[in-house]
Amino acid sequence: MSVSSPGASIVPVDRHSSEPLWAQVQSDIERRLHTGEFHHSFPGEMALVDQYGVSRHTVRKALRRLRESGMVEASRGRSPKVADNEIAQPQGALYSLFASVESAGHQQRSIVRALDTRADGTVATRLGLEESTPLIYLERIRLSDDEPLAMDRVWLPARIAAPLLDADFAQTSLYAELDTRCDVRLTGGREQVRAVMPTPAERLLLEIPDGVAALAIERTGELRGRPVEWRQTVVRGDRFSLVTDVSRPDQPSVTVFNRVPAHPPKEAS
Repeated sequence: MSVSSPGASIVPVDRHSSEPLWAQVQSDIERRLHTGEFHHSFPGEMALVDQYGVSRHTVRKALRRLRESGMVEASRGRSPKVADNEIAQPQGALYSLFASVESAGHQQRSIVRALDTRADGTVATRLGLEESTPLIYLERIRLSDDEPLAMDRVWLPARIAAPLLDADFAQTSLYAELDTRCDVRLTGGREQVRAVMPTPAERLLLEIPDGVAALAIERTGELRGRPVEWRQTVVRGDRFSLVTDVSRPDQPSVTVFNRVPAHPPKEAS
């Protein structure tokens, strides 16, 4: 029999349910978090053991999943606490690009080429995971006014991103769906932008004229310092510009250009 603390509204675990005990505890703690019950303080491991009448191992597994989702902060030797929700989602250049497309009055949508679960040893290693770890893979062609602008590929661990398989990414943001469906909000990361010559397939899909380069954007998204997203994006070099104001280097701006004709008309003689 579980013992609850004063004022707590605990849903007891159902030992006859097919759902694991740790998952039931995790779900109920999430519910309590959303009600604001832990606004002032979060119970320690032993208090949760007492409240739910489960083992410490069960509580630790539930807290680990909550930590992975970014809802709770917990580490060895320290009491768990509610994560600071004031940390803003960093927006890198690519996502500012898509925001600029809409704010400039252009229509944007995506062609989803792939959305599935797969294993990729190279990406898993980048994320600090075992090579056989299941990953959610999303590949899209991003369009501006129905003209190809970028090819976007992203991998995330299936253990936190599996609900994304039910999302329609034709006209929605990955991070919005990750927040809504998985209750995961990235807290940081690293992004590298470099000039590349697109592959023949990328040139064809993005309708990049011969001789025109592209920009490759590689991003590692992090959740509380742990890598959980690996993204590769190829953007048309003739339709994209990244500008940084040296007085505000943390706020880069981007510009989306209209399509540049492959063969500009000759001036009249």
